[in-house]
Amino acid sequence: MPEENELLTADCHPISVAPGLHRLFLDYCAGDAAARPFYASLPPDVGWAAAADRPPVPAHWPELVRLLKEQNPSSAVEGSAGAVALEALGKGAGAGAVVTGQQVGLFGGPLFTLFKAATAVARARQATTAGRPHAAVFWLASEDHDFAEINHVSFPAGRELRKLVYASHVGAAPAAPAAQGAARPVGGILLDERITPLVDQAWELLGESDAMEALAAAYRPGRTFVQAFREFYARAFAAQGLLVLDASGRAIHRIGSPVLRAALERADELHAALVERNRELEEAGYHAQVAVGAQSSLLFLVDERTGARLALKRIAASAGEPEGLWQAGGLNGRQSFSTADLVGILESEPERISPSALLRPVFQDYLLSTSLTIGGPAEVAYFAQSAVLYERILGRMTPVAPRFSATLVEPAIGELLRRHELTVERVFQENAASLAQLLAARAMPAEGKRKLAAAGTVLDAELTSLLEWMGRLDAGLGRSAETAASKMRYQMNRLRKLAANFQLQREAALGRHAEAICQALYPGGVLQERVLGAAWFLARYGFELAEELSAQALNSCPGHTVMWL
Repeated sequence: MPEENELLTADCHPISVAPGLHRLFLDYCAGDAAARPFYASLPPDVGWAAAADRPPVPAHWPELVRLLKEQNPSSAVEGSAGAVALEALGKGAGAGAVVTGQQVGLFGGPLFTLFKAATAVARARQATTAGRPHAAVFWLASEDHDFAEINHVSFPAGRELRKLVYASHVGAAPAAPAAQGAARPVGGILLDERITPLVDQAWELLGESDAMEALAAAYRPGRTFVQAFREFYARAFAAQGLLVLDASGRAIHRIGSPVLRAALERADELHAALVERNRELEEAGYHAQVAVGAQSSLLFLVDERTGARLALKRIAASAGEPEGLWQAGGLNGRQSFSTADLVGILESEPERISPSALLRPVFQDYLLSTSLTIGGPAEVAYFAQSAVLYERILGRMTPVAPRFSATLVEPAIGELLRRHELTVERVFQENAASLAQLLAARAMPAEGKRKLAAAGTVLDAELTSLLEWMGRLDAGLGRSAETAASKMRYQMNRLRKLAANFQLQREAALGRHAEAICQALYPGGVLQERVLGAAWFLARYGFELAEELSAQALNSCPGHTVMWL
């Protein structure tokens, strides 16, 4: 049975209840010694909050706080939670930052984005309560270029999920040869008139609420994805003082240029360290979240003509090029650069040099002098690789903590779970069809259950005795008997399914119940937090839900929380 949370509306389950998690993340969450070599600390370490452990305050701190103020206009309201957070950061030596982040998705992205923000707020409060002020900062991953990952969101619509999709941007100039096969950073993509019918559909699905009004105000023609996403989350977490940061501009890239320059000038050293780290992970029985190929680098170049984000490939040193070269773009129109060329671009147009997934946390934590980073399963895996970059570039490793993981159970679904005596853990083991079978089997008259159980018990007992006897007579005969017996057991299971299907046909509501439960809690065999849009829950339960989630995240369930709304 799950451990009861101090808050009466939640149950705490082991993280292993959540399906699909890789071994590295599970061992990390469990504090397993096997994962220790790859991280600064393992949960539930709280030493990061101690003042003595804070990274040194960088010289660029006043400039960074100024930029945060510019990007968080609500902080101008005296006495607001955002203003209090910025005031604490502005004191420099006194405050720290707890940082999380996510791609800037359509209509606020999936539910786990909400969980990340709530966890950052909770951990900042934890450190503040312990005596050292902290602010929660949400890093907007606006430089990512995978548009297909962020251009959609799914909301419940009766007995189905409605997927709203914003089509490819039409306003961009045609790709030049050098940019073929590449894509622009998603944060700067401008929303055009096609966002309006999607907002209308969202109104129909979510209904009238403060959250829907905030969504409509943020996602409108003429706004970029990053502007819309930033405005919506600043509004959702205004009471909690969450600060949002878009680091794609020139000013912040200039501040962070020492990290980008190190990735250019020490590329071969850092590449070798990553290759070695991947080998260590694989030898320990783990996986490398990011493959490191022979020409991989930690950087992208934003094309000055098209705005495309091009992966920089490292070309090994040769007699003609003793320092090696860099190449950007596809096979057609590929461009070559020396390290000096790219350093020149970094000095004059720093926003055109963009960090990869493995370098981004180092870039981020250099800028923010981060005390603690909050990440999901994939980001925790990134950190096991990025650790070697932290050590070589920053000389320190930022602790990482897992984000809040949860399934939110709405009242109607909670009633169905109670009626059918189901746990969320059991739902995770089923799909809609198999869950319907389970419900039908449970609803079968007692006489039918007894007869099926008795027949199955007798069959198993008689077969076991018979197989043992035949196996003693001859090994080959025993193997043939096992094959025949498995067919008999299959037929017995088929009888159970026939009876369950008959019951299911008599009680059609059972199938509908199973579909509703799976759609709400485990849609398509995927955790709810990864599929359903965050805005759905904010619209139904108000911005107060942000505070509820922050309180639950602070409650420190070490695994997966089931919240009963």
